[in-house]
Amino acid sequence: MKGFLGFWTLLIKSICLPLAIASGLSVGKEGPSVHYAVCTGNVISRFFDKYKRNAAKTREILSACAAAGVAVAFGSPIGGVLFSLEEMSSYFPLKTMWRSYFCALVATAVLAAMNPFRTGQLVMFQVRYDRSWHFFEIIFFIFLGVFGGLYGALVIKWNLRVQAFRKKYLSKYPILEATLLAGGTALLCYPNMFLRIDMTESMEILFLECEGGHDYDGLCEFVGPGFGVMRTFLVIISYGCKVPAGIFVPSMAIGASFGRMVGVLVQALHETFPQSRFFAACEPDVPCITPGTYAFLGAGAALSGIMHITVSVVVIMFELTGALTYILPTMIVVGTTKAISTYFPPGGIADRMISFNGFPFLDTKEEHTFHVSVSSVMSPTANLTLLPSTGLSLRALETLLRKSTYQGFPVVEDRASRILLGYVGRTELRYAIDKTKKEQELSPDAKCLFFAPASTAVRTPSALTPPVTFEHLSSSSTVQTVDFSRFVDPTPLAVHPRLALETVMELFKKMGPRVVLVELKGRVMGLVTVKDCLKYQFKVEAQERGGEGESRADRFEAWIWERMRGAGDWAGGCVGRLSGGRIRLGVGEARGERLLAGGGVDGDERGVGDDRDILEGTEDEQEGVELRDRLG
Repeated sequence: MKGFLGFWTLLIKSICLPLAIASGLSVGKEGPSVHYAVCTGNVISRFFDKYKRNAAKTREILSACAAAGVAVAFGSPIGGVLFSLEEMSSYFPLKTMWRSYFCALVATAVLAAMNPFRTGQLVMFQVRYDRSWHFFEIIFFIFLGVFGGLYGALVIKWNLRVQAFRKKYLSKYPILEATLLAGGTALLCYPNMFLRIDMTESMEILFLECEGGHDYDGLCEFVGPGFGVMRTFLVIISYGCKVPAGIFVPSMAIGASFGRMVGVLVQALHETFPQSRFFAACEPDVPCITPGTYAFLGAGAALSGIMHITVSVVVIMFELTGALTYILPTMIVVGTTKAISTYFPPGGIADRMISFNGFPFLDTKEEHTFHVSVSSVMSPTANLTLLPSTGLSLRALETLLRKSTYQGFPVVEDRASRILLGYVGRTELRYAIDKTKKEQELSPDAKCLFFAPASTAVRTPSALTPPVTFEHLSSSSTVQTVDFSRFVDPTPLAVHPRLALETVMELFKKMGPRVVLVELKGRVMGLVTVKDCLKYQFKVEAQERGGEGESRADRFEAWIWERMRGAGDWAGGCVGRLSGGRIRLGVGEARGERLLAGGGVDGDERGVGDDRDILEGTEDEQEGVELRDRLG
């Protein structure tokens, strides 16, 4: 993930995000704004040694910046802190909460001072409600919550299907894909007034009350389902394309349109049967039903359903409206959405995208019961590279580093006994070798020492230890022994082979080690990584579902791609005829045949890794389970 939070990512995303929003694509700016807020914190923290040398403090900075990003996006400083706690951070101590709150407070104050909309509002769709609600409306609030859960499940499922199709067939054409999406969105949205305008502006209108002379272009009469259906389709196919894209505001706009429709229907029901006992709580000569509040609650339900967040949604929606009376309805809606979401695969769209893209991440919100020991998942010693504590030549060590892709190596007394002495990371070992070569002249046959028996002091690698030097080595002759023991962790995390896999996964979630060694009576039996745990998890989930549905989906994707190619060939032929042959559009028959036959581009032409890859920075070809098996 090198560069994910770097300066160039910040610069490019800051330039491209306004262009993506201005293009009219059904994507939001709130998600990317959180990303470049975190990028800003990461770039600035690099200038201070206190954070540059301490990953834990850097994570505190990133958590605080994520809170500031949400606070600026929604004008909700407290909601931003809770979002960082609920969604972003796996470890959130009290001091981090205070720093996140302070960061969000400063960001919101600066935004208020800038007054970007020249209205005094922090966000365009900020509203105020002065009416209360009635208990008979709880039935409709629960209905909105059910919609939120179903909407989230639908969009997540089909968006991941589109992502699989995009990765398989469209990875070589990102610019063409984004251009066609923008053009197609413009053609579909222009005839409809509410699809034509910006989504934040449409939400501002949907949240409004209808008293007064202005009808808001027929909004007060009825909002049909066509707006929400079309917007949902565009969100499914747009989110995930190669532009900065968020899904917060599009989902809220869809939920607001559905909520407004429900509110108008309830209002019409009340006007048709005003004397019904069901509406007995309504006061005469006073508007009883406010469709704008239903739009507001529908927006919260859709946001909760797509992201699977609860408390932060309630607070964000409260800070948007400032209406204390609507906290309970918001809690009811979000709680119902959460209950409905439990009947579908766990995790919001961000969590599911992490799994789909193969990033080695164990979600702290998921709980699993496998009833197997860690020995069923670990990589045995036969597949590992063990470093003997003495006797290994420098030439052999460099050859091992050059040919292997492992990120660390267990250090043993000797390869026959496999008595565990420690663990050394690849990065530390590479640094030690390069530093030693700069300091001293080394013979390729110099022996490497990874464990000093005479030393009894317990040392744990730390960023606060003084810089390592090699001044003690003699410079009068070629060095014949190199001591790397100071780079070895003598107390690596090790577990028994019969320890439950669930416990090992908790160790990864709570402590965050690179690897967990498996040892029995002091002897190395193997090691386990996050990648090993995820592979086993995906395998179990795939066995529970079976693969028949996946094969049908593959055939459908191939059929869609064939039709797209046919349309592209037809358009290319038309352009060629109109230009007299001077302009030719096409991908070539031979390459197209390979795409249709193999479902992708072979060899070095492939733009992305295969679906079965779980990324570690360096990948090896092993049997795995398709991550698309998680699509459910």
